[in-house]
Amino acid sequence: MHCVAGRVLAVQADGCDVTTIEGITENGELHPMQQAFHENHGLQCGYCTPGMVMTAIKLLEANPSPTDEEIRHGLEGNLCRCTGYQNIVAAVRAASGVTV
Repeated sequence: MHCVAGRVLAVQADGCDVTTIEGITENGELHPMQQAFHENHGLQCGYCTPGMVMTAIKLLEANPSPTDEEIRHGLEGNLCRCTGYQNIVAAVRAASGVTV
């Protein structure tokens, strides 16, 4: 069963298909969001990156052209201690096709 969700507790995903960061590549190619994170230096230590990438993908599915404020609000459940979010927001903006 496929359940559409963002951040959920593990028990809430019982019986659902779950896609992880490892499952978003196709034919060995990075997902466009992963590529945008790479190109915009949206990661440092990597601890928050999987959650940021997966959340950003769902954010753009719901809102393909978010403002910076909407991006920050959409990512607020993920904590990054390294980047100050500037490059993460830039990466999501780049993946959405919105220019700086």
